[in-house]
Amino acid sequence: MKLRLDLLEHLTMEDIAAVALANNHRYKPEPLFSQTGVGSLSPTSTEDSANEEALNAALIQKVERRAAKSGKPGVPK
Repeated sequence: MKLRLDLLEHLTMEDIAAVALANNHRYKPEPLFSQTGVGSLSPTSTEDSANEEALNAALIQKVERRAAKSGKPGVPK
């Protein structure tokens, strides 16, 4: 996936929170999480990978629309 730095200024906290929550089901805290702060992330399944790709594409389109609305120069159309 190509990193789109030109779109970073158009991301909102809600966008970032939605992406974090989409992967939250994969996080498995260790038994001593409250003491160590350590947990693990389970591997992605094929379904998770496909879902993540679709969500990323939708997020990119949403942020591109925001960027086009703002009328900032240098944003590819």
